Amino acid sequence: MPGILRQLSGLGGCTNPVRLAGHRTEHNLDTMTGEIGPALRRLDSAELPAGDLLVRCGNRRTTRCAACAETYRRDTFHLITAGLRGGKGTPETVTTHPRVFATFTAPSFGPVHNRPGTGACRCGRRHAADDPALGSPLDPDRYDYEAAVLWNAHAGALWRRFSIHLRREIARRAGLTQRELPERARVSFAKVAEYQKRGAVHFHAVIRLDGPAGGDTPTPHWASAELLGDAIRAAASRAVVPGPVLDGRPHTFAFGRQLDIRTIHGPDLDGGQALTDRAVAAYIAKYATKGAETATGTLDRRLRFVAELAGMDLPPHAERLIRTAWALGARKDLAHLRLRAWAHMLGFRGHFSTKTRRYSTTLGALRTARAEWQRLQAAIARDEDPQPVDDEETTLVLAHWAYAGTGLTATEEWLAASLADTPTIPTSKGDAAR
Repeated sequence: MPGILRQLSGLGGCTNPVRLAGHRTEHNLDTMTGEIGPALRRLDSAELPAGDLLVRCGNRRTTRCAACAETYRRDTFHLITAGLRGGKGTPETVTTHPRVFATFTAPSFGPVHNRPGTGACRCGRRHAADDPALGSPLDPDRYDYEAAVLWNAHAGALWRRFSIHLRREIARRAGLTQRELPERARVSFAKVAEYQKRGAVHFHAVIRLDGPAGGDTPTPHWASAELLGDAIRAAASRAVVPGPVLDGRPHTFAFGRQLDIRTIHGPDLDGGQALTDRAVAAYIAKYATKGAETATGTLDRRLRFVAELAGMDLPPHAERLIRTAWALGARKDLAHLRLRAWAHMLGFRGHFSTKTRRYSTTLGALRTARAEWQRLQAAIARDEDPQPVDDEETTLVLAHWAYAGTGLTATEEWLAASLADTPTIPTSKGDAAR
């Protein structure tokens, strides 16, 4: 295979790689004497077929890079699965811990076009699943766009408030004080944010009740999925975040009335009815690669000037949400929300995928393991021993890289397309079936 094709194939289908100029040199280092040996190998970007070192962009958004988003989705799937069935450093006994799958929604900001079961929308029509009117207000002039944007901006703080109340509610039901709870049990969770078609963020979360040290320790005798679910309902109803006062109108933020809590069962307890851990992991991983642009048709990158919207073909509802965020971002009393920087995200500036420390492995650990495997495979391909020959010696890496641009040239794009090795992104339904 020509060198340029080998370099492009190493991107794994990434269509928007980062270009780096510089060099990397590996030397033997004697750890006893500190002596640096001669160079083992040297990599110089000027000698590469593309003229630069090409590094995958790593963007999690499907709209920006399908290949890197697929890698992110798979990593998220493994992270969630490890916290449900064990593996990757989490013991398999975690399957015996109480765990639920909960969905937290936003409140109403005004009636929107929807599909209420098999009935008709308030507008009198029966909307198709792909009807672009879904999620848009019945009366845009009466829709509370300010509250919708500010809800997104405070959603992360509301989740933090909920997590505090959740621990209090669990302690109360267990007959413990808040100080005693960490000695008996720990709450572990992993969550992802999803945009509804109306542009409001809601959260999907796997919430697990562990022993005091996390998944490695058994849960106390009083722990159950029923207790956990009851505590979640109480905590969600109590969680309230005070907001700003705009034009004499105070804002407070709480979760919507729709709260769905379902107990997660393992595959052996499925019976065709229960929610399986694999289905939950696939569902959460699917939304880890999507943003506001997927649900509402808005932007997948930041705005520099609001005038840019004039040249974009955005749905009217999404554009009005963006313009509202931009206008609110000009207020000094809302400067801490950075609404202009996050106007393309309709005000939401939190992390899309988060987890507690003891839930399972980390995305960083998964990436490190993958990089190590790729290093070993590359060493084998060069017919080299991937392990150091002398235990008293190690490898010293000296490198200097500078940013040289982003993306592929027209020729490189054509060659990359000819490789036809971009992985197909499976659906969550397919993941659950495997």
